[in-house]
Amino acid sequence: MQCSKNRKFVSIERELQDRKFAVELLNDVVIRPPCVTDGASVNALIARCPPLDRNSLYCNLLQCTHFSATSALAEQEGKVIGFASGYRLPDEPETLFIWQVAVDRIARGRALGKRLIFDILSRPVCTGVSMLKTTVTQSNAASQAMFDKTAAVLDAPHRRTLLFDRDRHLGGSHSSEFLISIGPFQIPGRDKSNRRK
Repeated sequence: MQCSKNRKFVSIERELQDRKFAVELLNDVVIRPPCVTDGASVNALIARCPPLDRNSLYCNLLQCTHFSATSALAEQEGKVIGFASGYRLPDEPETLFIWQVAVDRIARGRALGKRLIFDILSRPVCTGVSMLKTTVTQSNAASQAMFDKTAAVLDAPHRRTLLFDRDRHLGGSHSSEFLISIGPFQIPGRDKSNRRK
């Protein structure tokens, strides 16, 4: 029996359709795992997306190779307009940690960041994932709002706690990083036993 689309994913589509020009902009966007030749484009994208921390090109190359299965890249007409990097925590394999989400200015306000995250979550490599974690700074209101909406779509609780303190951990040179934890949640079509009690 072919099941209907899950309510949570339908809500994402409806949210996109409710935004003016969203469908027109995103219909021709290709979302895929990154590859080694994407490293320079990813590095340039992140440079265009303050206040995101800029990583070295070498770091972005590692994201596009070693962490390709848990990262996602969005292309439109051959141009990289979005990127999300992540990995499953070694000591918490049920947790997907989102390292960074970058969306080009021309694609903002269309829920592309959430699309990238849900693309990763839908992959076989994320079977068993029931928690999502990331860090944000107090000033990054756009990222905070995106993860709040992601939690709402997943119908999952979320909380925010201090992870890296500006003075204690970051030498006073960087704003404090707050850990956002979302879950537990159930990915549509997966065994409910994967959901933590």
